[in-house]
Amino acid sequence: MELTGQQVSRRAALLGGAGASVLGASALAMPEAGAMPLPERTVRYGDSGPVVANLQHRLNALGYWCGTANGSYGHVTQQAVWAVQKAAGLKRDSVVGTATWNALRAGVRPRPKTTSGSAIEVNIGRQLLMVVSNGKLLYTLNTSTGSGERYYSGGSWKTARTPTGSYKIYYRWANGWQNGRLGNMWRPTYWKGDFAVHGSSSIPPYPASHGCCRVSTAAQDMMWAKGWVNMGRKVWVY
Repeated sequence: MELTGQQVSRRAALLGGAGASVLGASALAMPEAGAMPLPERTVRYGDSGPVVANLQHRLNALGYWCGTANGSYGHVTQQAVWAVQKAAGLKRDSVVGTATWNALRAGVRPRPKTTSGSAIEVNIGRQLLMVVSNGKLLYTLNTSTGSGERYYSGGSWKTARTPTGSYKIYYRWANGWQNGRLGNMWRPTYWKGDFAVHGSSSIPPYPASHGCCRVSTAAQDMMWAKGWVNMGRKVWVY
């Protein structure tokens, strides 16, 4: 789809990150999560080897879930790198250069709002999904929520927005892809009307959905396996 000038500008601004001021009160440095020596070598999508494995171990240690540390920088690792870049207020380019290594070295993590109990939190402004257990942050995932753009569906024009508020998962689709009128969703877990957390083959580092919260299919499988998208789970969107 060809982008308009306004869309290109909006996307460029989002990819540029929110700047260093994002850190402050909304991010939490966690050096105790594993102060391992980290190299300065730039790592990009498609790279492989011990440096990538080191990156993956550090991401997982800080809760930026990227699956098994296999030394190969693929889609799931890219999702985790985008997540840490968002949390640190860095450019969302998936390139692990000096600034991203420094954020990993400092143990930068977002600060969830849930101080007790368990929840899935979706921070729309920062495009992050957080899994919180007993008030402690376990996982931070890249997510893509409502784009804010207009679209036509069901005989009328609508705006792609993700509703804010506190909800609970009330319906789940367990058997792979669900074919919806707005696209395919991997194992969606619904928390309000047609809005769900679901796996997708496209999870860019900026808002791009019709209103759902997209994550990678691997991340959605992980949350299913660990019981984080069970019926009744609190979903807090803000």
